[in-house]
This record gives sequence, structure tokens and C-alpha cells, in this order.
Amino acid sequence: MGSKKTMWLAPPDPQVDRTSTIVEVKKIHTASSRSTSIGLTVGDVARRSGLAVSAIHFYEAKGLIEGWRTAGNQRRYDRTVLRRLAIIQVAQRAGLSLATIADYLPLDAAVGTEQWQRMASEWQSLIDERRELLRRLRDELSACIGCGCLSQKTCPLRNPGDELAAAGPGPRILTRPTPS
Repeated sequence: MGSKKTMWLAPPDPQVDRTSTIVEVKKIHTASSRSTSIGLTVGDVARRSGLAVSAIHFYEAKGLIEGWRTAGNQRRYDRTVLRRLAIIQVAQRAGLSLATIADYLPLDAAVGTEQWQRMASEWQSLIDERRELLRRLRDELSACIGCGCLSQKTCPLRNPGDELAAAGPGPRILTRPTPS
């Protein structure tokens, strides 16, 4: 009794499904053919967005993106998820938290030009506040920041005996309102 052998008409190709034991020409699946007919795979999304697969799963678990399952229980995403991920990346680089991003980026709405303009203008004040805090951190970190450590030379002048503790926890000088 001889065993069945797989015979190939061409050299093995990593994109070709090798499950048959008879000679036949296999269909080569490409990322573009998969993505146009049945959605993007998580690998397709990762490659196109530049994110790790684990980051895509994380954003989905946080409710920032959504996908669906195929009949074969494989995860798929609509192509619009690429824009959502790009916006999430830009917003995070600007220092916005995922909670803030989720508040402005509802899952039930496509992110078109109009929504993007609205988000950008609403985020402007948040970004301005962050820039001011970073400027103050840069300018004042080498001096007393009102944290209560009393270890800097300027602490006795700016926070004698940790008087700022009465105003609340944390670096009270850095987090005080800026004079207008």
C-alpha cells in the first residue's frame, strides 16, 4: 500500500493553502482579496495601522473600535476602523486619555470631515491646557513644586512647613490655576 503524496505544480508558496493530497491549483489569497469581500483581518488592520495585534484587541475591549465574527469565528473589521485607529493614535500622541477619546468618538458614527472638525475644535482647549502644564513642568520642576517633600532649596520660600498640603494632595504649585 502506497501512501498519498502531495504534488505541487509550482514551488511551495507560503500564501497557498496546502490541505489537499491531490494535484490541483490552489487559489492564492491576498490581503486585498480578503479585505474587500469579507472585511479586514486583525493582521490586515495591524499591518495597515502600524499597531500591534494586541493593541487592536485592547482598543476593541475598551469600546473604541468594533468588529464582527465570521461563520468560522474569525475576527473581521470594516475598513473604516483604520480611520478610527489613526484618530486614536493622534489623540493619544496629543496627550488625550482613552476615556476622553471615547467620549468624543462614538462607535455608532462614522468619522467624516464634519465630525473630525468638531472633535479637533473641542480637543483644542484640552491640548492647550496640557501644553500649559508641560510648560510649567519644564520651567518649575527644578524648584519647589509644592509636593510636600521639602527637599529643594526653594521649598522654605515657596511652601514653608508644607502649608500647601491644606490645599490638597499632589504638586500644588504645578497644578494651581494659571493667572490670567
